[in-house]
Amino acid sequence: MADFKHGLCGCFDDCGLCIITYFVPCYTFGKNAEAVGDSCVLCGLAFLFVSPCVGAIVRGKIREKQGINGSFIGDFFVHLCCPLCALVQDAQEVKEMSPGGQVVERE
Repeated sequence: MADFKHGLCGCFDDCGLCIITYFVPCYTFGKNAEAVGDSCVLCGLAFLFVSPCVGAIVRGKIREKQGINGSFIGDFFVHLCCPLCALVQDAQEVKEMSPGGQVVERE
């Protein structure tokens, strides 16, 4: 199994993404959800009301596509304790995926 390519505290690996996420987290979450086949708008709105639950679901789909080990409970607690850091980490992982949703080979 693989690991996330960026750490949970690696927010500043992509400063632009970090700034957008901290000011408009529902946008970043919607784009993450869209990358795994969910509705950008619906997930963005859901993030405003039940963020740890929907965050964990989308994070699980990202992990599944990238072959990353983990569980729903772990994803839930990451989004509960560090929601913005988790969003940035998820978004960075989404950036690593190819347009078809296939895993991009690491060098």
